[in-house]
Amino acid sequence: QVQLVESGGGLVQAGGSLRLSCAASGRTFSTSTMGWFRQAPGKEREFVAAISWTSSRTAYADSVKSRFTISRDNAKNTVYLQMNSLKPEDTAVYYCATRAGWSGSPIATEYNYWGQGTQVTVSS
Repeated sequence: QVQLVESGGGLVQAGGSLRLSCAASGRTFSTSTMGWFRQAPGKEREFVAAISWTSSRTAYADSVKSRFTISRDNAKNTVYLQMNSLKPEDTAVYYCATRAGWSGSPIATEYNYWGQGTQVTVSS
C-alpha cells in the first residue's frame, strides 16, 4: 500500500501563488509516475500535471502550462506543485496520485493510489 498526504492548500487572491506538497509513504514504486489532479464542485476530476521518477519527463494540462510547475524530491518521497498566476477557475480540491511506470496520460483511472486532497480557493 501507498499512502499519500497533500498539504499547502488555502485561500489566495487571483494572481497569487501557492505550493502544494504531497508526501508518500509505504510501498513506493521505484519507477512511479506522480500526478496532480483537481476537482471543482459539480465537475469531473481533471488532470493537472505528472512527473516521472527521474523528473526527466513531465506533462501538463493546457490550462496550467506556463503557470504551474511539478517537481519531486525522491529522497523525501515528496512531489510538489508550484502554482503561479492563480485564477478563480483554478479553485478546486487538488489530489496527488501515483502509478507504476511513466505515463503522461490524463486518465485518472490509470492511477492506483490517491491522497485525500487539499482545497485551493482563488478569490477574484
